[in-house]
Amino acid sequence: MGQRVEFPSHDHPCTGYLALPAAGRGPAVVVIQEWWGLVPHIEDVVERFASEGFLALAPDLYHGKTTRSPDDAMKMLMELDAERAEREIAGAGAFLLARPECSSHSWGVVGFCMGGALAQYAATKESGVGAAVSFYGGFKKAPVDWGALTAPLLLFYGEEDKGVSSELGMTMARQFRDVGKDVEAVVYAGVGHAFFNDTRREVYNGIAAEDAWKRTMAHFRKHVR
Repeated sequence: MGQRVEFPSHDHPCTGYLALPAAGRGPAVVVIQEWWGLVPHIEDVVERFASEGFLALAPDLYHGKTTRSPDDAMKMLMELDAERAEREIAGAGAFLLARPECSSHSWGVVGFCMGGALAQYAATKESGVGAAVSFYGGFKKAPVDWGALTAPLLLFYGEEDKGVSSELGMTMARQFRDVGKDVEAVVYAGVGHAFFNDTRREVYNGIAAEDAWKRTMAHFRKHVR
């Protein structure tokens, strides 16, 4: 279903993995990679969105690099320029909105781990974001200005996540609901980090992943128009 494409982002071209909805047209969603890079799992997520009727694109934020090594992934994460990555995510969103297959005037953004944090970041930076979803996202290279958040935000965490605290996410959601932001946090009991990644059997949790996917679909169908 998918194909590699090139799209502009400010002063440089970017590449990504694009999948079109079978119906021919659909609302736009940008999918943001984990720290492993634009690997087959993320391409599969893009195709899953297309099968649900969305026009989906995952920008390649590592520009061709991928890894299976946690050490190499950490190195690539630390080398990532968060501002440049955010511009490339915005470029992906603009590229989708300009395509004839796009039926929406805004775009959704969803990310996983590193990508989850960048999805939060993009939702505070880009007025074109209609809704955002963050799976166990959090790292300090993306300084989020929560006061600028306008898009509804859905957060997923695993109760047993040792890297991204579910307590932090729940506290954050409460704080921003108190000041009128549309933020919802869902915590899955007995579940750890990366529970949505079905290529990693040691962490994947099918029940949590299925529920999170259903909630994600409902969130985007309601808000990305």
